[in-house]
Amino acid sequence: MNTIKITYDTNEQIEVAKGTTYIEISKYSKYKDTVLGVKKGNEILALTDKATMDETIEFFDYNSIEGAKIYKAALKFIFEVALKTLYPSAEIHFLHSVPRGMLGEVKYNQVLTIEDISKIKREMANIIDSNLPFIRYNILTKEAIDFYNSSNAEEKSANIKIYENIVTVYKLKNFLNYYYVSMPYSTRYIKQFDLKYLDNNRIIFLYPSNLTEGKIPEYVHHENIIKSFYEGKEWLKRLNTPYVSDINKLVSNSNIKGYIEACELNFTDQIRKACEEILRNKEHRFIMIAGPSSSGKTTTTRVLGSYLRSQGYDPICISTDDYFVERDETPKDEKGNYDYECLNAIDINLLNNNLINLLKGEEVSVPEYNFVTGKKEFNNRKLKLKENSIILMEGLHSLNNDLTPFIPDNVKYKIYLSPFIPLNIDRHNYISTLDLRLIRRMIRDNRTRGYDVSHTIKSWQSVRNGEEKYIFPYIHQANIIINTALPYELGVLKVYAEPLLLSIKPNSSYFEEARRLVKFLRSFYPISSENVNKNSILREFIGGNNND
Repeated sequence: MNTIKITYDTNEQIEVAKGTTYIEISKYSKYKDTVLGVKKGNEILALTDKATMDETIEFFDYNSIEGAKIYKAALKFIFEVALKTLYPSAEIHFLHSVPRGMLGEVKYNQVLTIEDISKIKREMANIIDSNLPFIRYNILTKEAIDFYNSSNAEEKSANIKIYENIVTVYKLKNFLNYYYVSMPYSTRYIKQFDLKYLDNNRIIFLYPSNLTEGKIPEYVHHENIIKSFYEGKEWLKRLNTPYVSDINKLVSNSNIKGYIEACELNFTDQIRKACEEILRNKEHRFIMIAGPSSSGKTTTTRVLGSYLRSQGYDPICISTDDYFVERDETPKDEKGNYDYECLNAIDINLLNNNLINLLKGEEVSVPEYNFVTGKKEFNNRKLKLKENSIILMEGLHSLNNDLTPFIPDNVKYKIYLSPFIPLNIDRHNYISTLDLRLIRRMIRDNRTRGYDVSHTIKSWQSVRNGEEKYIFPYIHQANIIINTALPYELGVLKVYAEPLLLSIKPNSSYFEEARRLVKFLRSFYPISSENVNKNSILREFIGGNNND
């Protein structure tokens, strides 16, 4: 039989010659101008692969989680090639994600100008318009190690040593590199991007994703986040651990325990500095603590309270989660699901009445939300402010003044928690904050609620949508950023996460994402949790703290 039937785009069907490539089949799809990959079942295939039997496939673009990662990786490669074409001795280092974008820094013997950035953008446009292929090579690990050693990219060769016999790299023009995900078929599918030049060769990369509805997001500058990132980067540099391979060396040399202690001290030092700033202004009575899911709000709030107590203050912790409205009153999203992320899911009237009465010196009864029954319960928890009391309020909306509209701004001090690791896998691949938080969350969900990885991944997109709406627009209001990630933690998390991820069967729709995370964790040597102290923020996720 020389022809086969292909079902695509849910219910479209076409007959093609046996052996037709998926990129040729994509020309009949609604994704023909934006296609980045193809799925068969739950497995991502190369667009250059050939269809050999009747089958159902699914094309995807940047509006999917997988496609967004491919798009970003391809854009990084195109920028690298454009930069090297114009400035052969320059080197791009992709440092970290920022809200709605990515931060990179060009290492060069001179400071780039706005005109230089314009030239690079034009060269990128030329590469895209030229419809150049991303050519895939599977090469021997030893050859890849030799290549990167000869290119003075020792951190890349150190990573590759962890791989088995074969390493997948891609070629664009005359340049070879790898970005841990597949590449598109060609450059013409990476049409939308923008570059925002900051200063001193620092560039923000903007691109469409599954969270931007196919548009380039508007960039909002958060100097406090970038400053916090660079402070963390400098600290890692002082400890001679800018890359994952440097921490792996500490593990293999049995020197990781001292490094863990240094990381923990650095975290508590951030808390100390925040508390010192809080106490400089006697008007501060409300410490508003916000952060995305799995940012460590509970532990950070507890440590902040402990430090304030040591300075003679009476910290009172209030979680906005205890003020959820009754479940049958909870707003619903466009899909008809309960929207626990929106502000109206909070009983704002009750919360503010309690806060106002506390400021008046009155005693109030504080609810505790029962997540099983979906109701607030009043279990005789009563609060009354003392002269030395400070309220620590943690929750998703704590940076948003609409949560506490009747509390004067001058008595609030706002803290944003962000778990970013300024540690790079190599100069072109950083550790995604999203991946770190997802891994933290899946371990905690499994430990505390018995959820499998599929449940966590399924709900993750909804959580991310809520963060985009209700947290990120208010980051600029924060007085301080606290980095709640520990540079060593992925080595510990790997021990817990790998069995959970490997339990996902190939017939699961989340198999590909689980497999991607397994590959990501392969870069980290395992670290025993016995070296992690009982009060570490990491215990919030892996368990074993003094409150368990």
